Amino acid sequence: MDVVNESIYDHPKYYDLVFGADCAAEMGFIRDINDVYLGGKARRLFEPACGTGRLLYGLAKHDFEVSGIDLNPKAVEFCNKRFERKGMKPTAWVADMSDFKPKRKWDLAFNTINSFRHLTTAQTAHDHMRCMAAGTKKGGIYLVGIHLTPTAAAPSEEESWAARRGHLSIVTQMWTIERAPRKRMERFGIRFDIFTPKGQKRIADELRLRSYTPKQFQSLIDTEGSWEIAGTYDFGYDVSEPIKVDASCEDVVYVLRKRG
Repeated sequence: MDVVNESIYDHPKYYDLVFGADCAAEMGFIRDINDVYLGGKARRLFEPACGTGRLLYGLAKHDFEVSGIDLNPKAVEFCNKRFERKGMKPTAWVADMSDFKPKRKWDLAFNTINSFRHLTTAQTAHDHMRCMAAGTKKGGIYLVGIHLTPTAAAPSEEESWAARRGHLSIVTQMWTIERAPRKRMERFGIRFDIFTPKGQKRIADELRLRSYTPKQFQSLIDTEGSWEIAGTYDFGYDVSEPIKVDASCEDVVYVLRKRG
């Protein structure tokens, strides 16, 4: 198998397939959050770190007005071309999620697959929350999905999953390389094993993510000051089953409400 050491984010076609498996559940959850927390009144949605726009496109088909940003130009191009192919206006632009100016305020924002942890310093995390607050209407909602570091249970060290679309199939593996809790940094290996009728290849990458215990995430929300935690859920995406976050929790979706 041919191996290339490149960023997985520079391969939006593969990334879109690998991380598209839970689209229906995520979109359903976002719509349910709108109903429960905003009375179904949210019409304008925003996604920081939108990647290939798989959620933006799906929600646009449900008549929401959507927009998003991503730091990777290849991902943004892929997202916008998807919209253009369907006769829809391009909706994403290249920007840093810790330093951007909202074009219009939105009712509800979402960041569901751990992208928040790419902000590797306390300052950039704080700045991101500030930017998001600047773009969110009073009382609006921001959903943050995050893999926390449990302190009362052993964290997961490895996961793998497979995805297929037509003649393209990809097996993904992700594993822990290093945990440095004092530095608040975790390193993960990730690889895409790609299979097509013409052959197979592997894309290998390393991710560096800031770590959060439940207390550390709560501290960020408290010290930044723009948000309050209105609800918490697990990655089952069932709005009828909120959870209580404790020291054993790992996969959590925080429902943040902008303070008045």
